[in-house]
Amino acid sequence: MTFRPKFITFDCHGTMINFDMAGAARAHYADILTEEQMTTFIADFTAYRLDEVLGAWKPYADLVHNALERTCKRNGIAFDPEIAVEIYNRVPTWGPHADVPAGLAKIADKIPLVALTNSMNEQIPYNIAKLGAPIAHVYTAESAQAYKPQMRAFEYMFDMLGCGPQDVLHVSSSFRYDLMTAHDLGIRNKVWVNRGHEPANPYYGYTEMKDVSGLAALVGL
Repeated sequence: MTFRPKFITFDCHGTMINFDMAGAARAHYADILTEEQMTTFIADFTAYRLDEVLGAWKPYADLVHNALERTCKRNGIAFDPEIAVEIYNRVPTWGPHADVPAGLAKIADKIPLVALTNSMNEQIPYNIAKLGAPIAHVYTAESAQAYKPQMRAFEYMFDMLGCGPQDVLHVSSSFRYDLMTAHDLGIRNKVWVNRGHEPANPYYGYTEMKDVSGLAALVGL
């Protein structure tokens, strides 16, 4: 029997939005790093951003600043806080992956779409406007006062929607930010959009898709 959720909930940056922190890093450091060093730098920047979201909530600009400063220190590069500001300011300019507008359009008028995003209230409207389909509800880390993968971010979303884990289909390209926590919270219906960010992890129980074009069929539309 096909599961028809009350809501389809999405990670935004990385899953729907082409979140190009790697490109931002390359723009600033390619002239001083070899390709091998750049690969290490980008991996470290990714890891430190994840580490920064695990503590008490702080503005995303501070998160980017801290993660970049730690990355530069680890890689023996002078840290320039203005670069962190520039990278932060890029986030609202990024648009969707190519498959997203049409994939969302197939379902947006039949099942409410929800974005749960590690974003600031001032940033996210610019990204959402580029998706090309209506998002019924947008919940940010700033409003929740917690970043994913913390459970509190998901619990805030459930409280705002007036629903529980059994009522949603959660869609993400990340296990570490979304799908592991979704599993722990009892969200049984999950989709992993395999955008190459992370390796498969079947323990967490999900339907794998290469993009969001298959969502409509999954929910019987």
